[in-house]
Amino acid sequence: MSRRVLAAGNWKMNKTHSQAAEFIKELALSVKGAKNEILICVPFTNLETALRETEGTNISVGAENMDYHDSGAYTGEISADMLVDLGVKYIIIGHSERREYYAESDKTVNLKVLKALEKDIVPVLCCGESLEQREDGITAEWVRMQIKIALKGVSKEDVTKVVIAYEPIWAIGTGKTATNEQANEVCAVIRDCIKELYGEDAAEATRILYGGSVNAGNAKELFSMSDIDGGLVGGASLKVAEFTTIVNA
Repeated sequence: MSRRVLAAGNWKMNKTHSQAAEFIKELALSVKGAKNEILICVPFTNLETALRETEGTNISVGAENMDYHDSGAYTGEISADMLVDLGVKYIIIGHSERREYYAESDKTVNLKVLKALEKDIVPVLCCGESLEQREDGITAEWVRMQIKIALKGVSKEDVTKVVIAYEPIWAIGTGKTATNEQANEVCAVIRDCIKELYGEDAAEATRILYGGSVNAGNAKELFSMSDIDGGLVGGASLKVAEFTTIVNA
């Protein structure tokens, strides 16, 4: 089954409103006509700007986080309905930085995945192991556990709407990158886990991205691997020329 490559940028806490507007105008011209799918996930303060500037282009817009409650006394949080009303189509869920710095658990990740699917937002579900876990030889077990908990309660019909992003924590923002073979091996483990839970058709239809210091120099080879369907790109997505090269990989 053919899976369209997705180049997804995760801006993290970068770019002001004015910087975002200027950047997206330049990016839209640079990636016009690209065959791969393009996504930029931006801070909440840039969502309206990004949606306006990408209108009529081949770039989709996503958020970097959301709450799983519909509304209430949750100061500082953003609900799925708020994102839907803006026109947001994608949401990053369970990024390792959210887990490490803001105490997100596998349970809250699951609740967010379910809420995103309920509201017809595509979850970009992140998973990955620490350096210690890799050195202890438990990468496969750890990632399978994350996937199983995150997808608890997700139906067979909905699971193929989920994009899974494998991001080894030791390779995020460090300049270190898993070898093509290491990245593909874990993505294959994830696909096998989906097959075990939902069947072969669902596994073959699910897109699995690699994230972890993806850049213009390594994207083409990474994206050519059998079980890697694109990338969740951090720092390189903040540079028009470099992200354009990745988009076209």
